[in-house]
Amino acid sequence: MSPVGSHKTNSAVAQAYYNSTDGVRKLTTETGAGQWGSALSYAGAQFGLEIEVWQVRASYESKPYRGHLMRTYGGTVHSSPSTLTEAGRAILVKDPNTTGSLGMAVSEAVEVAAADPEARYALGSVLNHVVLHQTVIGQEAVAQLALVEADGVDAVFGCAGGGSNLAGLSFPFLREKIHGRSNPRIVAAEPAACPLITEGEYRYDHGDVAGLTPLLKMHTLGMGFVPDPIHAGGLRYHGMAPALSHTVELGLVEGVAISQHDAFAAGVQFARRQGIVPAPESTHAIAAAAKYVADDPREQVVVIGLSGHGQLDLPAFAEYLDGKL
Repeated sequence: MSPVGSHKTNSAVAQAYYNSTDGVRKLTTETGAGQWGSALSYAGAQFGLEIEVWQVRASYESKPYRGHLMRTYGGTVHSSPSTLTEAGRAILVKDPNTTGSLGMAVSEAVEVAAADPEARYALGSVLNHVVLHQTVIGQEAVAQLALVEADGVDAVFGCAGGGSNLAGLSFPFLREKIHGRSNPRIVAAEPAACPLITEGEYRYDHGDVAGLTPLLKMHTLGMGFVPDPIHAGGLRYHGMAPALSHTVELGLVEGVAISQHDAFAAGVQFARRQGIVPAPESTHAIAAAAKYVADDPREQVVVIGLSGHGQLDLPAFAEYLDGKL
């Protein structure tokens, strides 16, 4: 029900508010599929902030309506890598045809913010404050299940790119697990094209390609990793939230890699059963949950994080339906 069609508003409004009270004039950021860029553009409009967004080239070119939405809310959008920054120009010299990555877009947004004393950089996932903002999702889910007197939760599924969405959903359930009130299985559904949890290393790494960000201890495929241009642009990030990575290391969360084809198949099935067209990112969680209940068909309470709708992603669904994905 969010104006931008995703969970990202939970953090965008908070970040825009606190920056505005601190006298900041402008926020720069990156975006993959465009949900975070849309959310921050919307939030910036509420608090009188200028928003400048670097969108990963693969999504910028394949999802033009997300760009239109950002501009409608007052944001400025650039394809990344761009010629507007030193980081972008250096990347283009090495590979003029690159499809881009969130790590590249982060480098550009950070560079511009660092050069402007009235600007700040805002990140839409990964960092602890974003994870905290997103726990409203899990807190509401726990409360909703209590209203229907669900006898415990058997499994919680969310898609995982940077990790704040899945962490926001699952951490309140982990609280219930730690206190012995339930014992859910927590599953992070990630794209097979960018398998951070299932194949990444747990170590310190930069959050961007240029190495401008602090080192973070997380599951990573390496700051220079450029994933295939899958349609789930919000999941094309090389590093996983440190807080979520820690829970994986503790054995509290497990990862599963989902192919793009299986994700869209699950998304189409979900749309036909529920009437809601899910975002390509969310279809990964749906696919993982569908396999889980198919393998274990007993009656269970299963929670799925439907983190975005896919009305602006219909061209991608058309590719799947036409057999061109």
